[in-house]
Amino acid sequence: MIYTLIIVVAIWFMYTRFGSAKNVKSLRDEDFRNEMKHNPTLMLIDVREPHEFQGGYIPDAKNIPLSQLSQRFSEIPKDRKLLLYCRSGMRSGKAGGILMKQGYTQLAHLQGGIDAWKGKVSK
Repeated sequence: MIYTLIIVVAIWFMYTRFGSAKNVKSLRDEDFRNEMKHNPTLMLIDVREPHEFQGGYIPDAKNIPLSQLSQRFSEIPKDRKLLLYCRSGMRSGKAGGILMKQGYTQLAHLQGGIDAWKGKVSK
C-alpha cells in the first residue's frame, strides 16, 4: 500500500513539474512552420537559457528563458499569437501553462522542441 502511494505521488509530482498544460496547443514541426509562415504578426519565443539560445535558435525568436518568464510578462503582448519552443518541448509546455494563468490565450508550442525542428537555425 505504501509503495502504491509513493508511486502515485511521484507520478503526480512529475506531471505537475514537467507536464505541459492541457490547453496549450502542441504543434508538430511542419504545423509550427506553417503557423510561422501564415501568421506574420505572431511572436516566437525561445524559453531556453541564454547559453542554449546562443548555440542556435529559430530565426526571429526572442529569448525569454522559462527561469525569467514571470519577470518579463511586460515584453509579451496578449493580443498576438505566441509560438513557444525549447530544446525538447517540456519547458515550452510549462511556459505555456504559466502564460495561460496570466491570461494569454493564443498559445502553441513546438512538440519535441528544437530537437524536432527541421527548419533553418540561426547562430
